[in-house]
Amino acid sequence: MNKSKFFQAILPIAVPAAIFFTLFNYLQKPLTAQTSSVHLTMGNPTGANTSFSNLLLSKAQYATSHNCFRGTPNWVSWQLNQSWLGSAPRQDDFRADTTIPSSCYRVTSSDYTGSGFDRGHMTPSADRTNTSSNNSATFLMTNIIPQAPDNNQGPWAVLENYSRDLVNQGKELYIISGSYGTKSTIAGGKVTVPSRTWKVIVVLNSSNSGASSVNTNTRVIAVNMPNTQGIRNNNWKNYRVSVDSIEASTGYNLLSNVSSSVQSVIESRVDNL
Repeated sequence: MNKSKFFQAILPIAVPAAIFFTLFNYLQKPLTAQTSSVHLTMGNPTGANTSFSNLLLSKAQYATSHNCFRGTPNWVSWQLNQSWLGSAPRQDDFRADTTIPSSCYRVTSSDYTGSGFDRGHMTPSADRTNTSSNNSATFLMTNIIPQAPDNNQGPWAVLENYSRDLVNQGKELYIISGSYGTKSTIAGGKVTVPSRTWKVIVVLNSSNSGASSVNTNTRVIAVNMPNTQGIRNNNWKNYRVSVDSIEASTGYNLLSNVSSSVQSVIESRVDNL
């Protein structure tokens, strides 16, 4: 991954030059990113570590790269199999994430009030129903982006339901979800509204088989949707793209723990099932 291109993708234009060069120089240094989380089985797409534009938050329920300048995650990654699903009720306890440094703006639920945008989950609430505490963790604002209601409640939600259908058929999924671009801002400019939302889903036939089990026949679903109104009734399948195209748009290196020879095959094709 070209770090300067990645930096341009996640850093807003309005950031002062001094901060730009400080962070740019930091990104030129080797990063020793945490990779032990099960949610990073397929890789750490941005080498997330301690940079405020690429802050790794490794939680029991998911892993994310948080962008303090945008007030949203760059991406969120999580494992989904039957062990994560149960009967715990939706907690609906949207709240600031106090684990991030106090010098990084801690987005609150009220920042979205009256904005016209949903508090859109990356790791869905319904993907963490085995315990109430795991469900509650999905309501941290570091797992949330401003989503147009027709995106969030339309094809995005249908794809989330389809993913759980696959799990109920015995599949294990590794999912990476995120957004990019700038449509507008809310919360007085502290939270960026992205212009696009994307997701990559690796579908495995057995649990805990890891990145080494991914082969050229492994199904990978990738979508890239406009974060706009007017798409509520559209079929999510219409937004299928290649992983390569998402990487080109974001500068990220997705599925980096998969062997390069396999990546070249599965990242170039578009799912058609």
